[in-house]
Amino acid sequence: DRQGNVPFGTITSISVSTLDAALLYVGTDDGNVQVTRDGGETWGLIDDGLPDQWVSRVQASRHVESRVYVTMTAYRDDDFRAYAWTSDDHGKTWKNLAAGLPSESVNVIFEDPVNAEHLYLGTDLGVYVSKDRGVTWHSLSATLPTTPVHDLFVHPREPTLVIGTHGRSVWALDISKIRR
Repeated sequence: DRQGNVPFGTITSISVSTLDAALLYVGTDDGNVQVTRDGGETWGLIDDGLPDQWVSRVQASRHVESRVYVTMTAYRDDDFRAYAWTSDDHGKTWKNLAAGLPSESVNVIFEDPVNAEHLYLGTDLGVYVSKDRGVTWHSLSATLPTTPVHDLFVHPREPTLVIGTHGRSVWALDISKIRR
């Protein structure tokens, strides 16, 4: 309900903090983002300032306990703008990360487990990297097919970005140069 007792809408993304197992975030198909800091006993709505669009991914930071990332897509409304935000206060306030991104539906955001400044973003047309927490973005799609990217993951031991696409398999991209 709107009181924040339980998530509402259809849940489209769940993220459990690696820094605090009782900290969970959920995003829904109707644009709601909620947080629980007590393992699901109570929930709080944290979507003030965010549009009412499909939450494609919510991601708790691997480096800062209070940081969270959210991406949304509005392609169902023929709106192909990039939607990406971060919050450093558990979602009380949001900072837009979409400046400099092309108008493409955003499907996923992933924070590098080694360097908190590095973010990877998957859209309907490719993959982008930011080395300054979303201030600037650079395409990583020169050697990738133009295809929707629905999942990103950095291998825990190797400097490899694993890219899950829609219809074009899984790709592995060496990110050792990015990390230097």
